[in-house]
Amino acid sequence: MAHRTALFKLLRVRCGAQQGPVRRALSSQAEAKPENMKPGQTHFGFQVVDEEEKTKKVHEVFETVAEKYDLMNDVMSAGIHRVWKDMFMQKLAPMPETKLLDMAGGTGDIAFRYIKYLENLKSVEGGRSSVTVCDINQNMLNVGKVRAQRLGYTPGSCSVDIDWVCADAEKLSFPDDTFNAYTIAFGIRNCTHIDKVLEEAYRVLTPGGRFMCLEFSQLPNSTLQWVYDQYSFQVIPVLGQLFVGQWKPYQYLVESIRQFPNQEKFKSMIEDAGFRQVTYENLTFGTCAIHSGFKI
Repeated sequence: MAHRTALFKLLRVRCGAQQGPVRRALSSQAEAKPENMKPGQTHFGFQVVDEEEKTKKVHEVFETVAEKYDLMNDVMSAGIHRVWKDMFMQKLAPMPETKLLDMAGGTGDIAFRYIKYLENLKSVEGGRSSVTVCDINQNMLNVGKVRAQRLGYTPGSCSVDIDWVCADAEKLSFPDDTFNAYTIAFGIRNCTHIDKVLEEAYRVLTPGGRFMCLEFSQLPNSTLQWVYDQYSFQVIPVLGQLFVGQWKPYQYLVESIRQFPNQEKFKSMIEDAGFRQVTYENLTFGTCAIHSGFKI
């Protein structure tokens, strides 16, 4: 009850103060479109910044929210993100001997589902599987390691080999043809050069390897999109202030969703990177989508 009362107060006070900027952001995103940028610039939410500055700013965002990142995912989505991630893993359908690279997977949500999925395949014969959890932010990885210990996913006690690597999705150090599956969930929109991330994903996958991405998308229904926008801009930053004590990181996260390419455009980008049999599946009216492609 105390949280609910505080939420209403923050909605009245903070949203009143933010109403003008939010309305402008919702009505016009032109200033943040790539065609209006100078060489070497990109968008950070609705701001135009230098590419190097975006990398620094994104790092600061996740460094700030790492400790309560999973809590806020539950709060913002009313727990629906768990269903999305379960569906994501079911669609991947890994088998024994799978070597997975989970990019931007710092806190382990996808990796732990992967391990659990494989543990439920005890009747299927095969060698050991592995997952390399990769994230550009060490704080996020630290949270994931603590969660892994708490769940018992430690060396010697886990049926799946798990490794934690701090690295940039645009410049991976892994050799060519290393993994036969690559996942990235709610992370690719935060990267400066999405095309480079896709090219690196293609490079490190073995022939026949599968790329899968779970990411927020655009709702095809304009009325539902409007309702979603109101919730996103008027409520999510307030929840961030209430539960994490941070408004700006969640304002950025909402803006970053609006800047991400729609489903068809992102599908084309995946194909341009060399992937084939590229498809996507909308979840919850198109709030997010599962994208899939193969290195053939």
